[in-house]
Amino acid sequence: METVIVISNYILRRGLKAILSEEKDIQVVGEGTNVKKGVEIILKQNPSIALVDLKLGDEDGLRIIEEVRKENLKCKFIVLTDSTDYRDLKRVRDYNVEGYILKEALSEEIIYAVRIIQAGKKYYDASLMLNTMSPKKTEYIESEALDKLTQRELEVLIALAGGLSNIDIAKKLLITEYTVKKHVSNILSKLNLNDRTQAALYASAHGLIS
Repeated sequence: METVIVISNYILRRGLKAILSEEKDIQVVGEGTNVKKGVEIILKQNPSIALVDLKLGDEDGLRIIEEVRKENLKCKFIVLTDSTDYRDLKRVRDYNVEGYILKEALSEEIIYAVRIIQAGKKYYDASLMLNTMSPKKTEYIESEALDKLTQRELEVLIALAGGLSNIDIAKKLLITEYTVKKHVSNILSKLNLNDRTQAALYASAHGLIS
């Protein structure tokens, strides 16, 4: 799986390359530090996935996605951010970006995001979604039913909608698999849903995940 990294910060870029390069099936084939170089390297290498910083110095990383998509490449994008501003989340969603995660995410989470996106799914960091939606919840949560959920149940619902298994959710939230199952059961009951699939669709319909 060929990847490109476009991040202006040298230390972060080097660290991310080291994380990805440890995986036998992931090859970092190019790096960029700004919009121009990012577009050039992606068009040249045509990678499967490009990891792009939302803020490239004074430049907007989403411009890379806009320019690359004009060429109809199959490259998928993961946007990295340290922002918890819901307006940034909305912009990323409006661009229909495949992945959106915090720069401080664990290496395991970054690798998981790359793999799940390569498999055709989307991955939006659960903690990032919660941070950008709380406490006002703004336009992304419009259903009173969601107010019945505890914060932990909301975290589980977002993770579930992101395609995580009970084991993966347990690892991500540092709780037991049994506790995850209890939370899922509570979610289904409170939202009057029949199964995990309905829960995932419900979360997507209410803006918890793209």
